Amino acid sequence: MDFTNFSLLFPDVESQRAHYAGENVPDIDMFVLDELGLLDVFDLHNRDLNEFVTSDPAVMRYRMDTFADMLENEGISKTLNRLIPILGDIMELRRLEADSGDAYSYLSSITEIELYISSIDTLHTGLSEVRKKLHGKALTALADRIAELAESEYYAELNQKLAELTNRVRDIKSVTIGVNLDAQLRPAEAGVLSINPQPFRSGDVLEKILRLNFKDDEYTCIAQLVPFGKKQTDNQKTALSLAFTSAINEVYKSSLRSWKKIVQSYVLENTDFLLNLMPEIEFFVKGTEMLRRLREKGNSLCSPEVRPASERAFSAKALYNPCVALKIDGSIVTNDLEFDDNATIYVLSGPNRGGKSVITCAVGHAQVMMQLGMFVPADSAVMSPVDAIFTHFPTGAEDTIDKGRLGEECDRLREIFTVISPESLVLMDESFSSTGAYEASYIAAEVLAALSHVGCRCMFSTHLHQLAAELDGINERAKETGHALIDTLVAGMETGQRSFKILRKKPDGKSYARDIAEKYGITYDSIVTNFDNRTKQ
Repeated sequence: MDFTNFSLLFPDVESQRAHYAGENVPDIDMFVLDELGLLDVFDLHNRDLNEFVTSDPAVMRYRMDTFADMLENEGISKTLNRLIPILGDIMELRRLEADSGDAYSYLSSITEIELYISSIDTLHTGLSEVRKKLHGKALTALADRIAELAESEYYAELNQKLAELTNRVRDIKSVTIGVNLDAQLRPAEAGVLSINPQPFRSGDVLEKILRLNFKDDEYTCIAQLVPFGKKQTDNQKTALSLAFTSAINEVYKSSLRSWKKIVQSYVLENTDFLLNLMPEIEFFVKGTEMLRRLREKGNSLCSPEVRPASERAFSAKALYNPCVALKIDGSIVTNDLEFDDNATIYVLSGPNRGGKSVITCAVGHAQVMMQLGMFVPADSAVMSPVDAIFTHFPTGAEDTIDKGRLGEECDRLREIFTVISPESLVLMDESFSSTGAYEASYIAAEVLAALSHVGCRCMFSTHLHQLAAELDGINERAKETGHALIDTLVAGMETGQRSFKILRKKPDGKSYARDIAEKYGITYDSIVTNFDNRTKQ
């Protein structure tokens, strides 16, 4: 197998090429992922999270197999976490080499080989322990490739040569410098006379007395050339260090030249293969950490059945919001949700803080996690990939001086409608809350009718209970034209308490108002009774 283009993200070169050419890449930008709260969960350093989303079912399944292996074998994440700083050191070493030129080129070659061997040993030790337990193609291929490298005769010889040369270089304790002077005793030229395995001695009289040896020898200094490290600028220290390192390189060039060839022909090739995997490794480590934390808190995860995009499928049993589940103590309320022939669009109403925003985001979480190739937060799920996710949530950051708050909301919606398609997902939360109920209901009805015409999936959570009355007319027209139908969901209340269960039924605004009024004791009967009791006292 050619590992030049090996990837933990893509099952073959063609799918990898297609992704980076912009094919099978949904429009899910960082702004949407931030609004859904997923950026805080992942906290990636080497790549933006949206660069990993895909619409290719084969790619999703390939990644899910890798996540399954990592969840079942906790040691894989530990191994990869140990590998990441080693690869980071290699990248930093190469950056320093590029900045400093050739002065460090030979000696740094030894360091890079040491880091390469360390990375291979780390991977081989960790992956060989779980190799027989792996089922996914990605980690299986990686484990086999690392075993092939680590168990080869060439690798053993590399270790032996590295040990020998490292010992020689690390035995350097001092350098003897010769300086030729001109007729005016000015330095004319300088060079290294010898590389010594012993450090030179200062030559102080007191030291000679203590050693009972007054004889000068080749390792005794009779006068310091420069007060090294004292009263020197950083540039002077750097220049002197570069000069000595360059001299050592010159002395060892013959030995190190062959070493450099090894780096270029063998180590570089295999190190590059690992360095290219760094962003992918971080993605899988952070993703697995999220999934493992959900499982440890007793939450379900499932491998979704991926259906073609044209089916626009979304059916989830016991769906929940993973970001909320990670924050709360105890279990989270789950809900069943399905987009079907009678509901491509849902209008979700109910009391404030009743779970409307939570379930709306949960739909987005499930969709994104599937298209990242992760498991979905539900007991089971059947889903189609989307070509885009658009959010329309309340914001306070935009400049609304010219347009006003409502104008800004409408302008964002207009932009969404310029790029939306039937295979898109739209998530709207408390849209048009900046205006009165009459105006908001009118605009919302217009938007819902347009979404019905487009045929995309949509969750519209709203405080506008009276909007349900407008839906019958929209659905009548939709049935005549064959457009998508709209149904209603209600965030449930039980004896005045929020249940956080989402029910597929018609909203009854009065029942919510009555429950809330009774909870806070502000019904007519409660107020009058309390007033009468107080005035009688």
